[in-house]
Amino acid sequence: LILIAIVSAVQLLYFIPTNKVEKEAIEYAQEKASKVDEASKSSTLKIAKAQYLDSISDETVLTIPGLTNYTYSDLKKRQLGFGLDLKGGMSAVLQVDLREVLVALAGSKKNDKDFVAALDRASQDLKSSSSDYITLFANAYRDIAPGKKMGKIFQRNKTLGEINNETSDGDVIKMLRTTADETVGRTFQMLKERIDRSGVVQPNVSLDATRDLILVEMPGVENTKRMEDLIQASAQLEFWDTYRISDPGVAAMFTEADKRIAASRGEEITQKMDTTYTYTYDEDGNINDSTQVIQPSVDLFGSQGPLLSKLRLNGTGGTAYYGTIMGLVNKRDIPAVKKMLRSDDVKTYFPKNSRFAFSYKPYKNVDGLLTEDYELYLIKTTTTGKAPLEGDVVIEASQQIDPVTGQPEVSLTMNSTGAKKWARMTEQAYNNGGREIAITLDSQVVSAPGVNNGAITGGRSSISGSFTIQEAVDFANILEVGKLPAKTQIIQKSIVGPSLGAKNIKSSVTSLIIGFVLLLFFMLFYYGKGGVVSIIALLANMFFIFGTLSSLGTVLTLPGIAGIVLTIGMAVDANVIIFERIREELRAGKSNLAAISDGFRASYSAIIDANVTTLLVATVLAYYGLGPIKGFAVVLIIGVLSSLLTAVLFGKLMIDGYTAGGREMSFWSGWSKNMFSNLQISWMSKRKVAYVVSGVLIVAGLASIFTQGFNLGVDFKGGYSYDIQFSNPVDQSDIKSTLAAENIFGKSPIVKTVDSDNTYQITTDYLIDDNTEGNDRLVMAKLYEGLKTIDASAPTQDNFEDSSFEGGMHVVSSSKVGPTIADDIRSSSFYAGIFALILIFLYIFIRFNKWQYSLGAVAALFHDSLIVLGLFSLLKDLMPFSLEIDQAFIAAILTVIGYSINDTVVVFDRIREYLGIYTNKEKDEILNSALSSTFSRTIITSLTTLIVVAILLVFGGSTIKGFAFALLIGILVGTYSSIFVATPIVRDLSDDLKGTVRRSNRGAGSNKSFGRAAAAAAAAQK
Repeated sequence: LILIAIVSAVQLLYFIPTNKVEKEAIEYAQEKASKVDEASKSSTLKIAKAQYLDSISDETVLTIPGLTNYTYSDLKKRQLGFGLDLKGGMSAVLQVDLREVLVALAGSKKNDKDFVAALDRASQDLKSSSSDYITLFANAYRDIAPGKKMGKIFQRNKTLGEINNETSDGDVIKMLRTTADETVGRTFQMLKERIDRSGVVQPNVSLDATRDLILVEMPGVENTKRMEDLIQASAQLEFWDTYRISDPGVAAMFTEADKRIAASRGEEITQKMDTTYTYTYDEDGNINDSTQVIQPSVDLFGSQGPLLSKLRLNGTGGTAYYGTIMGLVNKRDIPAVKKMLRSDDVKTYFPKNSRFAFSYKPYKNVDGLLTEDYELYLIKTTTTGKAPLEGDVVIEASQQIDPVTGQPEVSLTMNSTGAKKWARMTEQAYNNGGREIAITLDSQVVSAPGVNNGAITGGRSSISGSFTIQEAVDFANILEVGKLPAKTQIIQKSIVGPSLGAKNIKSSVTSLIIGFVLLLFFMLFYYGKGGVVSIIALLANMFFIFGTLSSLGTVLTLPGIAGIVLTIGMAVDANVIIFERIREELRAGKSNLAAISDGFRASYSAIIDANVTTLLVATVLAYYGLGPIKGFAVVLIIGVLSSLLTAVLFGKLMIDGYTAGGREMSFWSGWSKNMFSNLQISWMSKRKVAYVVSGVLIVAGLASIFTQGFNLGVDFKGGYSYDIQFSNPVDQSDIKSTLAAENIFGKSPIVKTVDSDNTYQITTDYLIDDNTEGNDRLVMAKLYEGLKTIDASAPTQDNFEDSSFEGGMHVVSSSKVGPTIADDIRSSSFYAGIFALILIFLYIFIRFNKWQYSLGAVAALFHDSLIVLGLFSLLKDLMPFSLEIDQAFIAAILTVIGYSINDTVVVFDRIREYLGIYTNKEKDEILNSALSSTFSRTIITSLTTLIVVAILLVFGGSTIKGFAFALLIGILVGTYSSIFVATPIVRDLSDDLKGTVRRSNRGAGSNKSFGRAAAAAAAAQK
């Protein structure tokens, strides 16, 4: 207890120096912002604060004499961090692309038709399977090429090891798995280093090696586009020779390609015609006659078909760009132009040793402003497909300022091999008329400088590409860390704006404070001085929870706060069990000290059983959950363990310390002394009525589930989800009808009210199955096009996409869940529920030694889950908040299971005890007495938990109201089922319950303590 208190205190003290630094950063930023105009204040504040914190990140802000010094960066890494939903930012789940790894390992066999077919099937199966890619490939290859040795595909590759004709498929698969694991591991480490270098405060990067997934959380990040580029860039740096638009025949290639595309589509191109006049003159030079001639234009680009209508070629329309630029394409037309240029028919018009590449950044106009157009280049390829010079020769990269232009650039230093190749390449370009060399990063042209001053020797060079300082820093860091061993693809993404995060923090803190205060007042007025002990124990519990979470480096999220709120309610349970038992002992006539001693001793069995079952459920949730849900489970586990420590140990220490001097401690107030003490209710006689009530509720719920189904969240069905805040009042039906009328996504999206502040959630599965690069932005662009007609104050598209933008319609949060991750979430949720029930069944069977108890408990849990599911279906369109089936709902269901079994186990524990005491009574009489004696604990625990959950429902953020509603219903139903479902089922399945007596004696501790418990119970009964 002392050690944990010290650790928690130290962890929480770390906040003092960092808070001081952050206050200074805010003051510095406010001073800078006061000197700019109103329009620039917001951005200036953000930039200035970030610059200040970055400048001080490596300075010592805390010194512990004789031990160590801590910088601001060190302390931030040791603090409890806030997740995206509390701080804003971005999270992503990245799938490591192992297909390209297998292609590289196959070498010359990469075009084998069976191999390619197996790769295609594995890629398709990955969308709907939780298996890893190597396993899926192996299964597909066996089906497609039965009897064909897999080793023949990889036998020439020495990376895997020795493979010959005798190597079994099993051994080859093991080699592939080992290589894949190494590749994924290196990709994870390099990506982690890249993110650490980016300046993100307290990033959370973790590896799910079983599924080849990398989970990235970057709280506080506002420039999400920058971070997307950072985590997806493979950092494949290449240097290529280029073609020019002025090279013989190049311009004509585009016109011929344009005609070919038009012909294949059945379109006609109207040739532009020029009118010319031929004149004759008389002897004095006056015009004598004129002849009008109409003939085809000599302007090659006078006609515009499908290609040239989207591609503005260099030199047409009175425009002229840099010589190596083929033309400009608007960003919305890039996917269509790429598709046309990659078609087999069009490729024949261009040189075989060529390929197209677009610029990394938009084109700058004559005024130096970025446009929405991107440059198209035609680069010269080699026979091997490899670039003449690649980024693996770069040994150092850094951001610099060009002394001539004053613009940021990236300085490169190459090794000796790279220096020689670079000198040879630049010399050839210089001798070829100062030809341009295209420098590409992940197939995008970052820069294409001309070589005008001879060969570049020494291996030093620089890259300029209209960078900002931050982009140049990122580019340099990417190059210095190096090329990722495998590509990564975002299969799940979530972006939360800072304003939404601040709102969630406020609502969560409000929920915590109100729930905590109400709980404290109740405990104080109901249990008297004992309530004071529980209050102090609860405060200590909160202190330990936050200290432990901080020391473990946990990131606190909105579900995590919900876990803390729930823990507060459930932490009272141990106190209630103990205090109610002490009250029983006092009513039996025992002295204060004896009642306290026996009350604690008799409560341990019920407390342990109740908390172990909750821990089992939380552990299952932690294993199968992803992201915030895993965080919720971790918080719940820590909360349960901390509650045991504070209620059982710390509470006992406080009570013993108070009563050591002969003082008595009260455990009731005047009005609560005899409450629930003389209940005489025949619970078992009402079981059939309860069966009917439960049956009606379950049948109604199932009917609704099978007829109108659920509101499935994007987690479960995949798709894009956007929370849009409008500046002007709009109606939900207007949004839906406008998007449907515009046919933005091919079919009508789902539109739901999120909150009262004019915010709506729009969900669509448009293009979610298409992995084409740039689809994320295409979906966002289409959404903007559809919505800007609704809101008259619609901003630019860039501001619309900016979650930190204020003053107009904008996206406050967004998420993307690909089919792979959606299937993974569905399957993991199913397994989590099944395993939780199996573990509880086994634990109850071990503890109570009769299968009837296990079956009764699990039946009650099924009952509770079905009713909650049924109500979520019945009320899905009737509640003022969203009732979605998503990860948070699964967490709520499992929490309800844990809470319900907690209640049920306490009842079973008392039944077991009474069976050993009242050996001559009838079964129903024993069961009724056990239920009546635990009724006070059941009601008080349910009431205290309901208080905090109801506060969470009322004051919690919009994103957590559905979660809180599920808990609220679950607690009510769980309390009911412990009395009217679990115990009656045990009663109806058991002819004789006496078989549990022997285990009951052992569970009570000793025969002597059991005898005291029996005497106390007998006295209470009298």
